[in-house]
Amino acid sequence: MKILLVNPPIYDFTAYDFWMKPYGLLKVAGYLSVKDVKLYFYDFLDRNKMNTKSDIYGRGKFIYKKVKKPEVFRSIRRYYKRYGLDNTEFINLVKKINPDYVLISTGMTYWYPGVREVIEIVKKYSNSSKIILGGIYATLLKEHALNLGADYVIEGSDLKKLFDILSIEPNFNSIPRWDFYERLSYGVIRLTRGCIYNCSYCASRIFYKNFEREDFENVIKCMEYFYKNGIRDIVFYDDALLINFWDNLYVFLKYVEERFGKFFRFHTPNALHARYINEEIAKILVDMNFESIYLGFENVRDEWRSITGEKVKRDEMEFAIKCLKESGAKNVTVYIMLGHPLQRIEDVYNSIDYISGLNVNISLAEYSPVPKTKDFKLAMRIANLDENEPLYQNKTAYPIFLWGEEEVNRIKLYRKRVVRKIMA
Repeated sequence: MKILLVNPPIYDFTAYDFWMKPYGLLKVAGYLSVKDVKLYFYDFLDRNKMNTKSDIYGRGKFIYKKVKKPEVFRSIRRYYKRYGLDNTEFINLVKKINPDYVLISTGMTYWYPGVREVIEIVKKYSNSSKIILGGIYATLLKEHALNLGADYVIEGSDLKKLFDILSIEPNFNSIPRWDFYERLSYGVIRLTRGCIYNCSYCASRIFYKNFEREDFENVIKCMEYFYKNGIRDIVFYDDALLINFWDNLYVFLKYVEERFGKFFRFHTPNALHARYINEEIAKILVDMNFESIYLGFENVRDEWRSITGEKVKRDEMEFAIKCLKESGAKNVTVYIMLGHPLQRIEDVYNSIDYISGLNVNISLAEYSPVPKTKDFKLAMRIANLDENEPLYQNKTAYPIFLWGEEEVNRIKLYRKRVVRKIMA
């Protein structure tokens, strides 16, 4: 059996390799690494095949080309682009192997044009291939995904349906297939699945009903692979990395230190829960080379945080930052939300002012309405948008639809000026 696994190109106003790898697809590839199955892999977003520069931690720009904007974005004065490698190599691969199955990873719901492009290529050059979609878009918008022409859509994290379709007994002892890449600038791991919180704007509970630990031995096998291949920068994809710290992350870090010393540098782009950081934990994180520490705060207005999930209070954020800075953390960034339907414009300015007073970096997290979350229908109704068109869920576009392009640009410029003063 020949199976081709694909990570599609992205159609969006902006895209950046912020430690972006198809972790779920690579993990599935590991499960499918069994006798009598030949796996092939193509990642349109593999920057090591692009002539683009990386920063010291492996992040960088994707190559792109400007494309025609969909009609729904006609009022937005920004270029719409296709990010990723062109189709030539992929078309040749499909024609050469004529796969029995093509497994396509899906990301943001509003990236579906890239998924559609891959499906159309496969159907044109290998009309006998069965196409299977999985991932975020496939889970949140199954019916919409089916309309793109896939044969099967796998929802959520339960892969039993996939294994049944393929008639494969999975190899759960295999690690994600990082060896598919000729070169890697960073590695990705996850110690846990899910989150104990249920924030109204977040889809974590949709994918994982419970908060669970990943297989510890497999994670260590990944670390061994990264170590042997000289990959220093390791990115956590956990939604709640600090939960049960002493039984989970601490055990992992001590094991890594004993086995590999201080070889690795760690990064937390999904944001840590600040309420779990104290003096002792902050010191451990800094001592273990957590080079990029991101914290989620979202909004300074207490009422908003109470309504949407209350995952952190002001005093908890202040204490966490104090502990991190006193422990020597140099690169701490706090996320502030931009464009949530229950947010006021002044909330964003006040949040920027508040976090800037704590003397750390600030990143604006543009709000994207996520189907099946508590806030989704409210968000679409307030902005008067069609909830059946995923393009309206675009994180760049939605705040503009809600508040207008000039206001959003003013906020971004204000944040840039404030951060420039902090970093000076």
